[in-house]
Amino acid sequence: MNKYMKYSATDRMSDLICENYNLLLVMSRFGLSLGFGDKTVEQGCEQQGVHTGTFLAVVNFMDDECCISDEYYHKISVEALIDYLRQAHSYFLDFNLPAIRRKLIDAIDCSQNDVAFLILKFFDEYVNEVRAHMEYENQVVFGYVNCLLQGKNYPGGYNIKVFADRHNQIEAKLTELKNIIVKYYPANINNNQLNSVLFDIYSCEKDLCSHCRVEDYMFVPLIMEVENKIHHDARG
Repeated sequence: MNKYMKYSATDRMSDLICENYNLLLVMSRFGLSLGFGDKTVEQGCEQQGVHTGTFLAVVNFMDDECCISDEYYHKISVEALIDYLRQAHSYFLDFNLPAIRRKLIDAIDCSQNDVAFLILKFFDEYVNEVRAHMEYENQVVFGYVNCLLQGKNYPGGYNIKVFADRHNQIEAKLTELKNIIVKYYPANINNNQLNSVLFDIYSCEKDLCSHCRVEDYMFVPLIMEVENKIHHDARG
């Protein structure tokens, strides 16, 4: 655990955005709206019904992408973290990836270019994989955790280690897509459009990587602690 954390409850919310604009994505996934004025993180979260400890844990993790202090880790709300992860899934599936597809269609000519057709086909297959990955988490993993928190048994003897063992890095295939575009798509007059969508793909890859790290290094250890506590209490 890292003892030093960059952001605290008394920092101004607007300062977080000015220092790291990538935190805009985190804020939107917590349901935070802009217009903070000079409110602190704690004031902004409380005003909009967001769990402050969970928000601080995530933004500090995003800044470091490695460690988080015990102070914030033990203030995380499991329910709030699950809601954040669900909102992230919705962002990728309902907004970001469809937007990239629209830009990709505008940038390449699928009717006269075999490489363009293969690029779009590759992208659509990738989105289907991401959808299956995230729907499994929404339905099975989060469903299991909700049962766990309610003291109910989940069918099939499921536990969070099952998820951790099969959790693959879904952003990896985007690297292949980038390589196909950069190496094999023929140059044409739409270079600005193609470069723009390629930039979006790079950004999406980085965002997906950060998202998976939150799941692997925040969510999974947190649920393992919950499981251990429940098993310990059951043994008396």
